[in-house]
Amino acid sequence: MKEITLTKENFEAEVIKSEKPVLVDFWAAWCGPCRMLSPILSEIAEENDDIKVGKVNVDEQIELAMAYKVSSIPLVILFKNGEAVKKSVGYCPKEEILELLK
Repeated sequence: MKEITLTKENFEAEVIKSEKPVLVDFWAAWCGPCRMLSPILSEIAEENDDIKVGKVNVDEQIELAMAYKVSSIPLVILFKNGEAVKKSVGYCPKEEILELLK
């Protein structure tokens, strides 16, 4: 499944009301570690039909970044049943991201 661009307009429908777990990446274009993590999250999105992967550009979606208290990026949050259940801050390898899903 392809990654979803998340905005304040679609966040509730795509994440909060999702029946599948959602891995949400809070990122910015100027962030080097975010650019390193991006292809890993794209791979995970393509390889796993049982989850969604969404991306929130913190520069464009300031309200969402504030709502989830984003102070460092990249920040990956796993949502299940509309709740944020696990977080990972900073770049980490694919294996660690997959561990979040367990």
